[in-house]
Amino acid sequence: MFSSVRVRLTLWYTTVLALVLLVISLVSYFIFWKSNVQRTDADLAQLADAFLVTFQDELKDQAKSSGVAGAARQSILEHRFRDHVFAVFDGSGAIVAASPDQPSVGSGLVIPSVVLSSQAFRKFLETAARGEERNVRNVDGPKGGYRGFAQRYSADGRPYTLVILRSMHSQQETLEEIRVTFAWVIPLAILLAALGGYFLARKSLAPVVAMSAQAGRIGAANLHDRLNVKNERDELGQLAKSFNSLLDRLDQSFERQRRFMADASHELRTPVAILRGEAEVALSQPSRRPEEYRESLAILHQEARRLSLIVEDLFTLTRADAGQYPISVSDFYLEELVADCVHSIRALALAKKITLNVESAEESVIHADEALLRRMLLNLLDNAIKYTPEGGRIVVSCQRLRGKYTLVVSDTGAGIPGDLQSRIFERFFRVDKARTRSDQDGGAGLGLAIARWIAEAHDGRLELSRSDASGSTFTVFLPAAPIPALQTH
Repeated sequence: MFSSVRVRLTLWYTTVLALVLLVISLVSYFIFWKSNVQRTDADLAQLADAFLVTFQDELKDQAKSSGVAGAARQSILEHRFRDHVFAVFDGSGAIVAASPDQPSVGSGLVIPSVVLSSQAFRKFLETAARGEERNVRNVDGPKGGYRGFAQRYSADGRPYTLVILRSMHSQQETLEEIRVTFAWVIPLAILLAALGGYFLARKSLAPVVAMSAQAGRIGAANLHDRLNVKNERDELGQLAKSFNSLLDRLDQSFERQRRFMADASHELRTPVAILRGEAEVALSQPSRRPEEYRESLAILHQEARRLSLIVEDLFTLTRADAGQYPISVSDFYLEELVADCVHSIRALALAKKITLNVESAEESVIHADEALLRRMLLNLLDNAIKYTPEGGRIVVSCQRLRGKYTLVVSDTGAGIPGDLQSRIFERFFRVDKARTRSDQDGGAGLGLAIARWIAEAHDGRLELSRSDASGSTFTVFLPAAPIPALQTH
């Protein structure tokens, strides 16, 4: 049950809402109670002031025989209010005057004499006599108790204390109604919020469920299918677009793998077929002349060498893709490596009467894998020789520019068509229609792919800078500073 995102979202939403409602209810209840108490105290203070004004007037108008007690009783009669009890005490705590006894039906009051003689009231009176001029506090009693207000004053040179008790029965009933209301409303609101939250969560996550179901049906056979994107601007639309981008990359990777396997099978099938056919021809006759055997062995050796080179290149690319090709770095002079590679391949250039020149370069110390850079440069030179016609020209240069070494290999071949230049570094790709080459010196179409990987492994890049009817130029950019990633090997 709790494994469902919809259920967890609903539970989290309901829990947070319940806490918020609880806090709001408690705060609202406290504010209402506090405001009610403050309003009651203010009313009692105003009532006490009005009572004392009436008392002073009555004291002046009363005959001397009536005195303070008569003025107090008369003032109490003029200030009879529902749920209020008035009492005047002298300095010794004796009752001078008090509200007449009245029944408790509907008013919340009990008989005043019982209230005024209770222990809780006597304690309140003692506290008022020792405290400030005005004292307000709760007095225990039935039906919610009372809010007591006491104020000391003087009359005829003697101290007196006025006490007003207001029944809290109506306020307690109001607070009880509020508590009951909260007790019903809060659970009902939480229940409705839980149902609505689950509905909204289910509706909001419905596209995710649909995408999950659709993604579960996508496999190698239908990798071209894509998730439906209803709204590209929201989060789910962005998720669907990201997943579709991932499927695009996977589809392209699968397509490259399929094309790689098909091309590899095609490249390997030709030398294997030649080896098998030549062996069958050599074995078909019981006896042949030594020259014929030597010719067959030469063909077998040539095709075996070609097959070995293809397998070695495939093995190199496979280990490179897996990130398992060992890279051993050292410090060496890049211009010396260029001169050595040109010297090693010069014989192939002379066989086709191609002029191979190296432009002079300053000392270029580089921290890299010398064997891999040698292989990269030899692949570029071999590629240039293969596709440069007889009498052509190849120029190799090495320069340092803005913290990078630049290796440039230019030839005077037929060039590469513009629509095919973006594919020149793909594995097994050969521009047979654009460049003339014989089957004898034709490669498998892996040299440029390996050269690009070597450049990228050294935090550099290999690109086709120019290719037109006058020839092609390949440029290698290598960092002149040591590469931290390579120093760990």
